Amino acid sequence: MDATQQANSAGTVTAEAKVIVRNLHKVFGNKPELAMQMLKDGLHKDEILKRTGQVVGVQDASFQINKGEIFVIMGLSGSGKSTLIRLLNRLIEPTAGNIIVDGEDVAAMSRDKLLNLRRNDMSMVFQSFALLPHRTVIENAAFGLEIAGVNVAERERRAMEVLEQVGLHTFAKHLPAQLSGGMQQRVGLARALTVNPSLMLMDEAFSALDPLRRTEMQDVLIKLQQEQKRTIVFVSHDLDEALRIGNRICIMEGGRVVQVGTSEDILQRPADDYVKAFFTGVDTNKYLTAKDVAQKGEVTIFDRADDSVAGFSAALARMQLYNRIYAFVLDEQQKVVGVVSAESLTNCINQSGKTLRDALLPGKIAIAGNTPLNEVLQKVVEYPCPLPIVNENGEYIGAITKTVLLRKLYKEKKA
Repeated sequence: MDATQQANSAGTVTAEAKVIVRNLHKVFGNKPELAMQMLKDGLHKDEILKRTGQVVGVQDASFQINKGEIFVIMGLSGSGKSTLIRLLNRLIEPTAGNIIVDGEDVAAMSRDKLLNLRRNDMSMVFQSFALLPHRTVIENAAFGLEIAGVNVAERERRAMEVLEQVGLHTFAKHLPAQLSGGMQQRVGLARALTVNPSLMLMDEAFSALDPLRRTEMQDVLIKLQQEQKRTIVFVSHDLDEALRIGNRICIMEGGRVVQVGTSEDILQRPADDYVKAFFTGVDTNKYLTAKDVAQKGEVTIFDRADDSVAGFSAALARMQLYNRIYAFVLDEQQKVVGVVSAESLTNCINQSGKTLRDALLPGKIAIAGNTPLNEVLQKVVEYPCPLPIVNENGEYIGAITKTVLLRKLYKEKKA
């Protein structure tokens, strides 16, 4: 049984997993075996430190990171988040456990194989820019390729492509000292991207920047991710940053993984008081999206070429059955064609030669599932009918009504 099959049998991993972390531990000290045995005996890390001087940095961490997602690791200072991300590429050696990347256990790799992985398919961006001060921007961006032995012309060509993506191609011949802090961090990001890794590790990468530059870099990262769909592991202590960029968030406390989930999962169902405390005073509606609220209670009708008066009558009958005055028309791929009302359907019945599309109400009112809830509120006020919510392929996933949205907003305010 291979690593992925083992993980699947444990019920923790899907076929989309890029990284599988299983029972990962890190003990700092000269007696890690003693500390590991004490952990097995149920002792707390603080007691282990008091008795032995051994520091438990990460304790029994298990989770998966999906291909193409931004996976944010966050927690308070000393929670183990920076240790955890450094374990993923073995900048810190694990004491026990597995780190499966694309089916191979990084924890068991030879040094040569690990070095090859770091050079060619796994990049890391740190909080400090760590640029070479006497090399130009393009030379800094191409540094990873230089280490890998790529010839000058090829590495500069690839570096220039990435510098263009991050908006720095016109500064290619400048030195780092001639750039602002935000621009220097872009060079650091470009250096990581130039080797074209499928997995990027980013440890507090934007935390040294002022709020405006940090937001700017988050925008750059989100845009690049939309285009390239890399797998990114991002360590942050900033809740707003985690909720803004993360597909899923991993909350750590005292070296343990406390909860992993989407923003909606963690906002709505915090695992414990520690997780709940992160969101004290936070306007959670700012981070919820249309798909988090959408419900499936509305009537849907399929648009087919053979629509006739009988089709109109059947649609009206369904709407009456469910006590609805509006219905969503879908095509055979479950994509939203538009909205009809009982009145628009009745009008078509009384006119010959009409199809279901002739009964559609004017305007395109389908809303993307990732639309922030605060933006949805304005649209709900503007339209009398429920709003159909669609996924990235335009397929219907549910609807939002005024009642549903008001209940949600009231619940959040009350909480």
